[in-house]
Amino acid sequence: MMKHLLNLPALGLVAAMALPAAAQDAGTVVATVNGTEITIGHMIIARATLPAQFQELPPEVLFNGILEQLVQQTLLAQSYTDELPNRVALSLENETRSLTAGEALELVLQTAITPEAIQTAYETRFADAEATEEYNASHILVETEEAALAIQADIEAGADFAATAREKSTGPSGPNGGQLGWFGTGAMVPSFEAAVITLEVGEVSAPVQTQFGWHVIKLNETRVQDRPALDDVRQEIEDEVRAAAVEAHIAELESGAAVDQSAAAGIDPAILNDLTLVE
Repeated sequence: MMKHLLNLPALGLVAAMALPAAAQDAGTVVATVNGTEITIGHMIIARATLPAQFQELPPEVLFNGILEQLVQQTLLAQSYTDELPNRVALSLENETRSLTAGEALELVLQTAITPEAIQTAYETRFADAEATEEYNASHILVETEEAALAIQADIEAGADFAATAREKSTGPSGPNGGQLGWFGTGAMVPSFEAAVITLEVGEVSAPVQTQFGWHVIKLNETRVQDRPALDDVRQEIEDEVRAAAVEAHIAELESGAAVDQSAAAGIDPAILNDLTLVE
């Protein structure tokens, strides 16, 4: 029903309600419905929970539609005089529990995600990390060994590797001159990697067979890659710290709580599909 209350095609036909700038905060009342107040705060939350396709719309397009939706919902809620169905009461309990738990976690994370914690996690994660060699190579992929041998001969005779790759390679890197970029050990199939490792910079390989066909490979550069910089893995480290903090906090709460789940052992899990029980 809610999606029918928000008539978005008509939203652009009305102007946003003008409020004095000094009065605009979450408690500002924008409408009353039989004495029930609707505030800017209600509208902000309503906007934040709109379906994804509406989130891209600008506030001036959404304002009146959201207000109309809240007015209509208020009227409908006021018109309902029966006792709330059990499913609605349970939904409200779940929603309150979920939102309150989210706020509790936010407080935990405010103290857990610190520069010191991130640095410590980074050092722990990469304390034993060893420098690894990486390779920058190009290749020309063809279907047969004969074609690969002919290409190898052309390259050794002075043909430009990149131009030959663009002309003859059947691999996706062909249009880019066969360039594969940087990669470390384990990134390529074993026979290809083994051939690359034996090459000197600037050297071209003999034909190498893989499940994809026959390759002629040129090693462009090598480098030793130390452990990644913190800024390169910061998001990953933050996620680890965040997960660890949540897990530790919940474990602490559980250790001091009286939690008894024994009654659940006798429940048939299929009961979760029975919506008639909450009607």
